Amino acid sequence: MSHVSVRAKVIQDNTGVVQEIPTIVTEQGVLQPLVDYFLEKAGARSYSWMQKVVQSVSLLLDYLAANQHCFSDPKSLFSAFARRLQYGTIGENGLDQSGLFWLPKRIHNAKQLVLALSEFSDWLSTRREGKPLNPLTPASRLDEMLYWAAYHQRHNRAFLAHTWSRQKEFHSSTQARSTQLKRSPKAARADVKFFPEDKIGDLLFKGFVVPGRQHSPRLVDRLNLRDILITILLHGGGLRISEPFHLYVHDVQPDPLDPTIAMVRIFHPEEGTAPNDWLDEKGKPIKCIRSAYLLGKHAVQPRNQYPKNISLHAGWKSPFLDHQRDLYMHVHWFPRDWGRLFKKLWDLYLLQLIQIERDHPYAFVSFDGKHTGEPYSISSFQEAHARAVQRIGLTVAKMEGTTAHGHRHAYGQRVKATGDPLIIKAALHHKSIESQLVYTEAQIAEVTQKLTNATSQLNNGAASQQQFDLTAYGFEDVDPLGLLSGPQPSLQKGP
Repeated sequence: MSHVSVRAKVIQDNTGVVQEIPTIVTEQGVLQPLVDYFLEKAGARSYSWMQKVVQSVSLLLDYLAANQHCFSDPKSLFSAFARRLQYGTIGENGLDQSGLFWLPKRIHNAKQLVLALSEFSDWLSTRREGKPLNPLTPASRLDEMLYWAAYHQRHNRAFLAHTWSRQKEFHSSTQARSTQLKRSPKAARADVKFFPEDKIGDLLFKGFVVPGRQHSPRLVDRLNLRDILITILLHGGGLRISEPFHLYVHDVQPDPLDPTIAMVRIFHPEEGTAPNDWLDEKGKPIKCIRSAYLLGKHAVQPRNQYPKNISLHAGWKSPFLDHQRDLYMHVHWFPRDWGRLFKKLWDLYLLQLIQIERDHPYAFVSFDGKHTGEPYSISSFQEAHARAVQRIGLTVAKMEGTTAHGHRHAYGQRVKATGDPLIIKAALHHKSIESQLVYTEAQIAEVTQKLTNATSQLNNGAASQQQFDLTAYGFEDVDPLGLLSGPQPSLQKGP
């Protein structure tokens, strides 16, 4: 079936409010059930989740078109489709009579597609009274054991585990999908690459220079303060790359404990408490959340509601927030001197900002020609960061830790030194203690060095040395280089 994926604008009622969703258009028109599914789930699921569903449905349509009349029932069709996702469609001879030429996918990726399609099929079967493609069936004893093992892993690290319903979990454990893929292999995470600490000063004050003004006597003219401030939030405050782009000017204040340090708070882009500078007809502040504030005062949406291909988009990964009512993250400077540097540069940046006309509350804006005053985009910052890295002689690469995200990893390595998992969790704003492992677990090189040091301690310590004398066993010619006849670490513990 010929089809194409598109981004659609949907108006549901007379308000004229537009909802943007991805969908599929076939030869018969828009795939309406998919539109209905997304509109029902729009408030609870992300745009990227919708794109994953569209991808899975598109692949199924391609598979159906290439394999017409091959299956007698939906269950066998879906089972074969899932296998082809995982193993591909190309035979050992390099041929594929279906013409799909799918390469094998990682188990994790194939499972995501199968789950997305299974859930859509479940929803569709309840609306159209049809049979789901991948129905739930009674779980085997092994499936139940695996379910409860996974449940206890989630339960032990969940902050609100006491609110979970045991009865609901028991019901879920008795069911399993008819079609399942094999389990993903378990492996240690790849080494985390973080921005080199000995280069951060060069990056800030030599990398982020304004071209042609490197020798200006005024710091404001010489440096790109906006990009330096964002980088400090990442490197000294541990923020994710998207989070500084939700910052309002109102959200930076002197720290009550030390006015020379900036107190920075990143509010939930939709639900966070709004500033008090939007007044009603009586001149009193309108108390509302940020989505209402942005719409009512500035006629814009929160940045996380825009599609990814729009420059206004800034993601939100649902971090653990520090205030239950106002819903914000408090930036924990580490070391605290980062907050002091941020405050000094922020005061200079405000002198630039007040000269710019803008109709939004966001702190970081563009200074580029016709876009001057518009909210600064993440892609523009990433490009500026890459140029700054290159100016100081480094290569821009994720594996070198020199991309923008490498700063959060550097922060994670620093807070690791506290040795307190709860402090590390709070500083990184994670919901689970386990989430910090990707930032703080030992690197391969670190483990190797620790074991090397331990080996030296064994060899040089009080542990007795054991000689392997092969001649005593008549094996004179087995070890002509003497590799096994030197001192060896004792198998006994030292005193």
